[in-house]
Amino acid sequence: MLLEGKKGLVVGVANKRSIAWGIAEALHREGARLAFNYQGERLEENVRSLAAEQPGSAVFPCDVTRDDEIDALFANVKQAFGRLDILVHCVAFAKKEDLDAEFLATSRDGFKTALDISAYSLTALAQRAAPLMEGGGSIVALTYLGSERVIPGYNVMGVAKAALEAGVRYLAHDLGKRNIRVNGISSGPISTLAARGVPGFTKMLQHVREHAPLPRNTEPAEVGDAALFLCSNLARGITGEVLFVDNGYHVMGM
Repeated sequence: MLLEGKKGLVVGVANKRSIAWGIAEALHREGARLAFNYQGERLEENVRSLAAEQPGSAVFPCDVTRDDEIDALFANVKQAFGRLDILVHCVAFAKKEDLDAEFLATSRDGFKTALDISAYSLTALAQRAAPLMEGGGSIVALTYLGSERVIPGYNVMGVAKAALEAGVRYLAHDLGKRNIRVNGISSGPISTLAARGVPGFTKMLQHVREHAPLPRNTEPAEVGDAALFLCSNLARGITGEVLFVDNGYHVMGM
């Protein structure tokens, strides 16, 4: 029960196969009480159904592109929990046309959309979370190797993840004085709803299985346990880091 008595908010659960849900299961297993968001009616039923599996959880609407909805989310969390110990950011989006074409063809609007939802939203959420983390807390964001290496088809999402990782470091600096730690997890490719929108994703899974030091694909539960570590007191001296959970694929040159 590493997180007994802790309160957390997991942003970005879409369905049972989400990495976000794998993280939520690990946090709940170790005693955390969690809140979740959903964006629009299309996802509400899925999120509420999953949250029902965790007694004591709470579910609130929030579109991370709208400041008023982010404000309302944290007001609801404060009312429900009183404080916050953990924030998990699992939000990313890019327009399909900006993934299908070359990065060279990225539109201005597509660039702004990807950076706003995938990178700036971490800062927006951290701004509201920090006042609820009196005495300290942990913020964890999901990223991917495409932030530092070219992954064909990942395109503008790679640029957005690079911005997200820079945000992790700057937030770690700003929030460290409040004993709030900020870290990222760079997961290997996992067959989620969002990932399947990346062109050539099936080949990506196969390539990782064939070339990673541990020759298999990453499971959501593995990312969940890594997030559990970063959110627990076991990682109390770690901030501003990106932890790879990709079966070692990122160390390979060929």
